[in-house]
Amino acid sequence: MTDAFIAGGWGMYPTLFAGLALLGTTIQYALRPRSRYVPLMICLGFFTLFAGVLGFVTGIMSMLRGYADLPASEGSTVVLYLGTYESLHNVALALLMIMFSTIAASIGAWRLSRQAQAAVAVPTH
Repeated sequence: MTDAFIAGGWGMYPTLFAGLALLGTTIQYALRPRSRYVPLMICLGFFTLFAGVLGFVTGIMSMLRGYADLPASEGSTVVLYLGTYESLHNVALALLMIMFSTIAASIGAWRLSRQAQAAVAVPTH
């Protein structure tokens, strides 16, 4: 896991921080479901995804810069595949954080719907 984080480069840091903020918010929503958390969860979800994509794009850009300097006899195809593989770590981390956060958000949504059903079931006189 540490090797994958290091291989992803600097883009892993904003992706991790955004993902942890998203995960913390969705856990808070799962524990105390309130509709006020929904806009924040959506924004942090997009931020996490975009941070992962930005890390991927900058990794590809760095790889292509290094690829352009290699002579054709140096096995440049291997460098191309390896650079893409390493850049994809950012996207994988973003998707992993979003997946776990979606599970927590689903629990919160389920609990919120149960609260709403309970409120409707109680007759008021």
